[in-house]
Amino acid sequence: MARIWLDGVAHSYLPHPSEPADFALRQLDHVWEDGGAYALLGPSGCGKTTLLNVISGLIRPSRGRVLFDDADVTDQPTQSRNIAQVFQFPVIYDTMTVYDNLAFPLRNRGLGGSQVRDRVLEVAEMLELTESLNRRAKGLTADAKQKISLGRGLVRADVSAILFDEPLTVIDPHLKWQLRRKLKQIHDEYAPTMVYVTHDQNEALTFADKVVVMLDGAVLQLGTPEELFEAPSHTFVGYFIGSPGMNFLPCAPDGAGVRIDGGHVPLAPGVVDRLPAGCSDLKLGIRPQFLKLVDRPGDDTVPVSIVDTEDLGNYQLVETRVGEHTVMVKIPEGAGVPGGEAHLRFPAAWARLYADGVLVA
Repeated sequence: MARIWLDGVAHSYLPHPSEPADFALRQLDHVWEDGGAYALLGPSGCGKTTLLNVISGLIRPSRGRVLFDDADVTDQPTQSRNIAQVFQFPVIYDTMTVYDNLAFPLRNRGLGGSQVRDRVLEVAEMLELTESLNRRAKGLTADAKQKISLGRGLVRADVSAILFDEPLTVIDPHLKWQLRRKLKQIHDEYAPTMVYVTHDQNEALTFADKVVVMLDGAVLQLGTPEELFEAPSHTFVGYFIGSPGMNFLPCAPDGAGVRIDGGHVPLAPGVVDRLPAGCSDLKLGIRPQFLKLVDRPGDDTVPVSIVDTEDLGNYQLVETRVGEHTVMVKIPEGAGVPGGEAHLRFPAAWARLYADGVLVA
């Protein structure tokens, strides 16, 4: 497996890009460690697949270098990079058996019969394909075909990296969960370098050790699922991660905290002191589950109106209004909801301050 180094990589589909908006992939300087599991996460058109194609060699970047370990592979074609790819739709040979489909990448590289057999049987057992090995692929379901495609990506033990481009799109929702768990188990056991493209945050957060959140061709944050959830570095990350996403409210500095629509919210020591000069857009962010809904005012509360309550089984989702702004609050199942007017407490440990969209660390 390989350590992937993106050294000043940027790409534009225009012949003469001159400004940031001309780039489908804005400049990246990242090192992805050997044996890591990474997910590229973001909305459609954010640059995920372009970045994956730069790593695979399908696209040569307009700027910068791609290195596997210490070897510059920027000008090497895909077949020279020793990678495996799994695409959104199954790429298999319908007329071959499941066994022959899994064996094909190994036979193509000249491996002997016993080596091929041992590895095919191992991968088939991983993906629960053993009972289908002698069946032709043509008659199998889309789910089963995609499992074969996954197996073709995993069967080679010597690849530099395995790249997945939304591989579970055509998979039944229940089987998606099973295959995500299986890929995680395979990574934990064999530690291949994996890069997984998805727009589904559940897939990204359950699969990856590190998640790369992208928007408009730029990487907004690279972090663990916990880091993305607890301390998003950009308001988009806070909004995009979580269901519902992070609440954001306009605010103004007020001593050691901020003021929001008639209420004071204390912040962690020193946060307000680190506000950048000249920031024009200041927001307070907090996750719905970290807010406290109380019926009595205090020195650290903000008055709210209760708009609606939805029972979602193991918790309740309460829609409130702070001035003109909606704030969602998660509370335990069965907890009482104050009627009409109430108050929100913002625990300082979980309140985050954002200046012009960027976290004030």
